[in-house]
Amino acid sequence: MAELPSVVLRDPSSSLTATYVPPAGMICTSLFDDGVELLGQRRGLQAYLSDGKTMGIPLLYPWANRLGANGYDVDGGAVTLTPGVGGVRTDANGLPMHGVLAAYPGWLVTEQSESRLTAELDFGTQPRLLANFPFPHILTLDITLAGRALTVTTTVTPTTEAAVPLCYGFHPYLTIPGVPRSRWRLQTPGLRHLPVDARGIPTGDVEEWPAFSESLGDSTFDDGFDGVTEGGMFSLAGGDRRIEMIFDHGFPAAQIFAPGNDDLVAIEPMAAPTNALRTGGYRTAAPGRPAVSVFTIRIT
Repeated sequence: MAELPSVVLRDPSSSLTATYVPPAGMICTSLFDDGVELLGQRRGLQAYLSDGKTMGIPLLYPWANRLGANGYDVDGGAVTLTPGVGGVRTDANGLPMHGVLAAYPGWLVTEQSESRLTAELDFGTQPRLLANFPFPHILTLDITLAGRALTVTTTVTPTTEAAVPLCYGFHPYLTIPGVPRSRWRLQTPGLRHLPVDARGIPTGDVEEWPAFSESLGDSTFDDGFDGVTEGGMFSLAGGDRRIEMIFDHGFPAAQIFAPGNDDLVAIEPMAAPTNALRTGGYRTAAPGRPAVSVFTIRIT
């Protein structure tokens, strides 16, 4: 398979670089600092292209994580999702997982410079996408790399009179090479923990999660949260490196994923909790009022 064109952004003030692959769903495949890769590579880009196996920083759109069934209600009607059709992929329980844009090739780069990349996707012109998410809109990603920070701004602009549900997210796999996973320190602000059932779907219960700062040791996580305040900061530190994950705006929910079989931690900004597209309670982008969300990854 021919190698897909990529874009390497360079921080004007440091050695930090970020690599994006627009025709592979605008995935970020690398965040590289002074000879060290800070994103988990997992199975690599090819597995993402062929099977939707995530790595780096993929976009999860229009829903993050899983839905509780193969469909959801909207405006008095219903949308049916068919696994394998229109980008719908499923988890081990057959539940729709991570939306429909994994490795989607239809992004249009609208601006590119040494430290900035902007691309957009017109949902309203793509019947295969509208079949699974019938809300015409333009989705824009505006990415900058400066001051040792990667900032990702997402804008959802409705193109008809239909408001667009905001249930998407990102899945940054962070890693600190050269330091044993057990000695990494994970820090979170105070949050609300959302317990899940055996399928990974929130039960509706809520638990208070005090501000957390501990070494990982042999702990594992696959936990969802809401109650993230504007500017809420998470971090992963080890040795002389610290990766800060800042939920600047528009991401009130999060997922923390730290498996025991891979040296990485995912701190996932989410516009709504898991399964919100089915249960409701999400925000929307209204006609004439585009919705903007921002997160920043800062390397210190």
